[in-house]
Amino acid sequence: MVILISYELRQPGRDYSNLYKAIEGISGIWSHPLTSHWMVQTALSPQQVWEHLAPHIDKNDSMLVTRISNSPSYSGWLAQTIWNWMAARAY
Repeated sequence: MVILISYELRQPGRDYSNLYKAIEGISGIWSHPLTSHWMVQTALSPQQVWEHLAPHIDKNDSMLVTRISNSPSYSGWLAQTIWNWMAARAY
């Protein structure tokens, strides 16, 4: 499955590099199409992904972790490499 991770990080100047490393380390199969959005291919549930990432954000930050699908109902303006990444996954 593919999980979408969206966040709003509100602590100016805070080093969130451990969060980014934690996201990349979930499965090693990820795409970072927008500044505050990641897609990760994983067998983990959204709850398990959240539990993995929660220690890396502050209480005033916000995060949404949800499963996405490649149904024909998505659209937008992204780099072709992102569309290719999405099309290569069965989710």
